[in-house]
Amino acid sequence: MSDPPVPEETPVPPPGTEETPPSIELVEGGEEVARLPLPRRSRGEVFGIASQLLGAARIRVMCEDNVSRMGRITGKMKKKMWIREGDLLVIRPWGFQEGKADILFRYSRTQAQYLARRNVLPASMNMFGTIEPTEGSVPS
Repeated sequence: MSDPPVPEETPVPPPGTEETPPSIELVEGGEEVARLPLPRRSRGEVFGIASQLLGAARIRVMCEDNVSRMGRITGKMKKKMWIREGDLLVIRPWGFQEGKADILFRYSRTQAQYLARRNVLPASMNMFGTIEPTEGSVPS
């Protein structure tokens, strides 16, 4: 008799070698200042804007897919940073409840303006760009 076939094991990457999130480097005068994480589309993460503070670590978020969701601030973020209305966020919608999401990251106002200038934000989220004068307007 022959031995039963042994299933091949898939290699497990060592800890700490996870896939790095997509990011943009901020460069000033040739030196790197910081890296901005972007939403991981493969994990379902999207941009959102905080529209209403609800209390108890909950925030109403308007997502880039034009769906308003209740965002939950995770414990790690609760301690480190405050979120205000109008902040640009990275959120991950829940797979089992359409109207809820986890808030993963908050961009500062400067970082949001940088992303807007680089045309990284979708058109529905681009409220952080600078307002350019129209043809008939007179600069003041």
